Amino acid sequence: MLASGLSFVGVTGIVRYLGTDLPAAQSAFVRFAWGALFLAPALIGLLRQGFAGLHLGLHLGRGVVHVAAVICWFYAMARIPVAEVTAIGYLNPVLLTLGTVVFFGERLTLRRVLAIAVALGGALIVLRPGLREVTDGHIAQIGAAVCFAGSYLFAKRLSGVASAGQIVAMLSLIVTLGLAPLAAWVWVPMDLEQLAWLAVVAACATSGHYCMSRAFAAAPIAVSQPVVFLQLIWAALLGWAAFGERVDVFVLIGGAVIVGSVSYITWAEARERRRGPVPEVL
Repeated sequence: MLASGLSFVGVTGIVRYLGTDLPAAQSAFVRFAWGALFLAPALIGLLRQGFAGLHLGLHLGRGVVHVAAVICWFYAMARIPVAEVTAIGYLNPVLLTLGTVVFFGERLTLRRVLAIAVALGGALIVLRPGLREVTDGHIAQIGAAVCFAGSYLFAKRLSGVASAGQIVAMLSLIVTLGLAPLAAWVWVPMDLEQLAWLAVVAACATSGHYCMSRAFAAAPIAVSQPVVFLQLIWAALLGWAAFGERVDVFVLIGGAVIVGSVSYITWAEARERRRGPVPEVL
């Protein structure tokens, strides 16, 4: 999880460095095109097998939601501090919990309600609406969190009918194709340095997801989840050292509140699963 956090901070730092010179859709397309190139062997094998039995509707639904998510994320990352993007992104598992209740009929226990309420309170600490300006970058990152949660809900459904390799390969292919016309619409000339940096973004993202998968295989999520908070510390330090961004104590506190609530509910529900069924209270 430490290596995963560093990889994802590398992603955010590079996109922040590239700034607003490239439109969000174009940056996202080039990043995913590099990812598709890295996954070319798997994609070629998948295409040779054909699409029969692939549950194409689920893959396409996930791809559409994911396209919206990455465009919002690239837009936000170029406009608001690195630490704020990271802190707001911590809402993903909270929104995912709500989604499993709404779409998969999972139980809404009192513990879940309290954890969600605390996490949303942490988001308000980060944003502090009314006390400072909430920009379009903040709104875009909230939209990204919502859309990423939607993408993970599709992934949860697909995990029961498709292999992990198939899910990753199809996501890379569909998102790249979905971003292509949007990128063409806003395309601006780019140089080799920008192209190379976006290749590094794709490599860092791949590394981050790989390390996270290894962490989940090595230890329960309840053990690895608290380490995620260090990503916010590194993001704040990177923003301060590389971009002269002020270290906002409220962002750190709000991020800690969100991660703490997510870590608690993860740990508590893992313990309850070992003991027996959790009673439904709502």
